[in-house]
Amino acid sequence: MRTRFAPSPTGPLHLGHAYSAMLAHDMAKAAGGTFLLRIEDIDQTRTRPEWEAQIYDDLQWLGLDWPRPVMRQSDRLPDYRRALSHLWARGLIYPCTCTRRDIAEALSAPQEGTPGPDGPAYPGTCRINPAPTDPMPDQALRLNMARALAVVTHRPLARPLRFTEEGAGPNEEHGQINIDPQTLMDAGDIVLARREFGTSYHLSVVLDDTAQGITHVIRGRDLFAATAIHVLLQNLLELPTPVYHHHRLIRDEHGKRLAKRDDARAIAKFRAAGETKEDIRQRVGLEP
Repeated sequence: MRTRFAPSPTGPLHLGHAYSAMLAHDMAKAAGGTFLLRIEDIDQTRTRPEWEAQIYDDLQWLGLDWPRPVMRQSDRLPDYRRALSHLWARGLIYPCTCTRRDIAEALSAPQEGTPGPDGPAYPGTCRINPAPTDPMPDQALRLNMARALAVVTHRPLARPLRFTEEGAGPNEEHGQINIDPQTLMDAGDIVLARREFGTSYHLSVVLDDTAQGITHVIRGRDLFAATAIHVLLQNLLELPTPVYHHHRLIRDEHGKRLAKRDDARAIAKFRAAGETKEDIRQRVGLEP
């Protein structure tokens, strides 16, 4: 078993991060496996060295350990570019010049704006079928969802669109999950590369998990809906599909899930107040 924790150095880790990291660490160690750390720093406009340094300090204080050096997404941009070039050559992605305002206006029309894992589905304003011989532009790139589904469902020896869930989805989904293609169509043509990043969360997480040999993805239940997209990309790029374990979310006293802006619940503040790692484990409902 190989698990991972993949934080972004854009703010302090909170109790929800602590739970996810400790759970992934505990599961790997219980199985005699390996727990890995990955720094998701593709958004260079928001990442800060001091936040990354605090990630290491907080996780070590929690009693976690991992192999060094850690994987950093900012070092892997050529790998993301190669995957995009592969999809471009197959006519599966296209450039998009829409601004957020353009998309919002298009979605205000009747029958538009179907909710998806990334919010309202993109209405296809820029959707074209560029020639594979055209150079891939350095701008936002979207996946042509209809063409992608046609590829994975009609090619010889097609892999089924499914994954194994060992945790539970928002509606208690568990076991072997078969993905309805309509769910992916409802998600729309997702962004696989943002102009300012050269990639996107969906593309990089799939490639990084494969590069690290991750067998079990341990993450919050809020990412359950994105798993269908990740399985599709794994299928398109002929990558293995790991086992998924989506866990409960740590929430505040009002039932709202924690975010980095919840600085009052930052791990560093509990440390400064004199709490121990055992106290943190108790707070998030893990055995000492």
